[in-house]
Amino acid sequence: MKLVITLDASRDLSEISDYFLEQSIDAGDRFVEGFGKKCQHLAQFPYLGRSYDRLASGLRGISLMDYIIFYQIVEEGIEILRVVSGYRDLQSVFNKN
Repeated sequence: MKLVITLDASRDLSEISDYFLEQSIDAGDRFVEGFGKKCQHLAQFPYLGRSYDRLASGLRGISLMDYIIFYQIVEEGIEILRVVSGYRDLQSVFNKN
């Protein structure tokens, strides 16, 4: 199954990388490795993540460390929409879009 990372998700990943560069390179390495594994799992099992329909129709998410990888299942495969801290006000993240 094809997996696409949107521009918003790419920006999120860049910010997360910057954070880990300042805080802990080891944790950053674990995050990058974990992100790759989660993406591989999602490509094989797209319904693995839980539904976040309350935030947006068709939205799903799967946790990684203190973050949530938000995605949607599309005809061509999986679109990673956002990667955000689970501590954020998630409603406000998706009300902006």
